[in-house]
Amino acid sequence: MSAEALQRVFKTLSDPTRVRLLALLEREELAVQELMQVLGMAQSRVSRHLAILREAGLIRDRRDGTYVFYRFALPGDGPWREAWELVRRGLVGDATATRDTTALAQALEARAARARSFFDAVGPEWDALRKVFDDDALRARALARLVPRGLRVVDIGTGTGILALELARLGLDVVAIDHSSRMLEAARAKLEEAGVSGVELRHGEASALPLEDADCDAAFAHMVIHYLPSPAETLCEMSRVVKPGGRVVIVDFVAHEYEWMRQELGVHWLGFDPEAVADWFREAGLSDFRLEVHAGLSSGRDLPASFIASGTRNA
Repeated sequence: MSAEALQRVFKTLSDPTRVRLLALLEREELAVQELMQVLGMAQSRVSRHLAILREAGLIRDRRDGTYVFYRFALPGDGPWREAWELVRRGLVGDATATRDTTALAQALEARAARARSFFDAVGPEWDALRKVFDDDALRARALARLVPRGLRVVDIGTGTGILALELARLGLDVVAIDHSSRMLEAARAKLEEAGVSGVELRHGEASALPLEDADCDAAFAHMVIHYLPSPAETLCEMSRVVKPGGRVVIVDFVAHEYEWMRQELGVHWLGFDPEAVADWFREAGLSDFRLEVHAGLSSGRDLPASFIASGTRNA
């Protein structure tokens, strides 16, 4: 690398604000508004430094409806990575970095709290509301990813237990997890009414699943990750709780611009780019990645395309 290029590396990483931004974006994909909240800085200042980092090739941006999210994208090797490793070591025990980490946790909790509030308010009415997804066909296709039967499966974001009930009817041992107590109450009532056993209901967060490592044969999240504060973190958790050789399956929307879903359905993300989903699977240690895209169905509302993505946990 030339002396001029090295000077660019040092100049870019010599600014404390840019270092703070990179440290945050290494942990989580964040919007400008969230970065402003965590850093306590004006939008103009945050945006100016983000532009410099993007020009240097250290971050990438992604539009989600009216929001733009940024994520860490450090080159695989070379002076940039070596310099960042040095900076990262220097941040250990740094008081400002510690404050930023605490503020980031609060911002992510605010994301999760919005989803919890929505589902606690909706409760059993979700069965009627979710019909807008018109997703019975997708659910059936996704179930096919879980064969052979007789598996121990975790249903993440089980809601009112519709999917857990279907999985149990297939003869699967199901652990159904949700962060909304009201949703779990509705799921328990539905299972009792149907006379279905073989489903264990647990309260917990998708980013910290109440399961041991390698506890299940498969992990499933159906139309859930668009509500989660950190989908990538959830994929890592799903991989953690699945046995080597086990499957992880997610069903969700492809990136779209249907803002009405934020207002009426409380979603946090307006779908996902398939390339980003593939990155999450790789980062979670999942191989044999497959993704199928299916055109949006119409149930009185225009719907975006959906995808079914699956991968196998590495040994």
